[in-house]
Amino acid sequence: MEAAAVNVAERILSISALILIIGSFSGKLSGIIKIPDVILFIVAGVILGPQVLNILNFEAVPYGSQLILIFGSAYILYDGGREIKLKVLRKVKMTVGLLSTLGVVISALGTGAIAYIVFKIPFIYCALMGAVIASTDPAVLVPLFKKMNVNERLKQTIISESAFNDAAGAIVTFAVLAAINGRGFSLVDSGLGLIKMALGGAVIGIILGLLSTSLVGHKKYGILSDYTSIVAIVTVILAYVIGDKLGFSGFMAVFIVGIICGNKGILNLHIPDECYETHMKFKEVVTLILRMLIFILLGTFIDFSTLALYWKQALVVVLTLIFIIRPISVFVSASPDKRANWSIKEILFISWVRETGVIPAALCGMLISQGLLYSEIISAVTFMTILVTVSIQAPTTTLLAKYLKLEDTVN
Repeated sequence: MEAAAVNVAERILSISALILIIGSFSGKLSGIIKIPDVILFIVAGVILGPQVLNILNFEAVPYGSQLILIFGSAYILYDGGREIKLKVLRKVKMTVGLLSTLGVVISALGTGAIAYIVFKIPFIYCALMGAVIASTDPAVLVPLFKKMNVNERLKQTIISESAFNDAAGAIVTFAVLAAINGRGFSLVDSGLGLIKMALGGAVIGIILGLLSTSLVGHKKYGILSDYTSIVAIVTVILAYVIGDKLGFSGFMAVFIVGIICGNKGILNLHIPDECYETHMKFKEVVTLILRMLIFILLGTFIDFSTLALYWKQALVVVLTLIFIIRPISVFVSASPDKRANWSIKEILFISWVRETGVIPAALCGMLISQGLLYSEIISAVTFMTILVTVSIQAPTTTLLAKYLKLEDTVN
């Protein structure tokens, strides 16, 4: 028994080391050839995975893949929450709120409807597919907008939506998954369940966020300011685990923790400059490592036979999502916000910016590792969505902002 445990541990360590070194070379290469790193991470996973070289194979260590996907998605959601600035968010809260709730539902159901027509599988699995790819990716968008010169209102709306809808997308995914594993689907029961999961997760996030932030930022009780990064990791783990154990959304909990940590100045909590700088550098490294692990892992899950069989249908679903469903969801969500007073150009820009990334990849990986029915079709669509949105939309976002004359505008 001990020998088997040691073998599994050594296998996990070897796989992790290989992923990180390959991810590092892929990241370096992406900077040279100007291709988004996530695409190269996925390609590396495909090449090293069971379909080609069979060097990376998680079948023998399924718990290792679950650990990577759960912790990775939780920490990245926490990081996304930190990017939200509440002072700016107040000005566009209606738009962000609708985009992250109604917009996610429209995207999930609209994509599910198209998938139902195209794939001819039970609608509940099509709705699950739509929920998985409904959210956008702060891990892609935050670095992108750091290099762009659009006004803060537009920037914060897009970043805030990506962080909020990651949590919402995860909640909707697990709500639909619960319906699949249960007795059936009830709109009322599922809606109430969604509210319970979100609110419960938010309460846990608020409690743990305030506690952890006080321990590192309070003038009198901030006794752990030298250990800010460690406190952050522990809080993310506790928020997810406690939320999940109580039947709430662990993802919402870690997201709320991130919002509180990112806006601690409002609470008159401050971390010493040297501790803050250390934490920021640590956070960036951890986020990069987790992105490598998740996307390379997703690449190992890609089934070429299924992708070859369904790539046309998957492409139809993705293009419909980009050019029809996404613009509808944005128009419906942004138009009622009279305070924000969005222009047509701004609505068009928000509609185009919907890169799919880490959380959909992680959710898809979880479904595959569970052996869910039709998970191979869901993975094919998820892979196609990531590939198309990251390779086409991300590089053209800056060009679109220039074309629409949205750069250098006044806040």
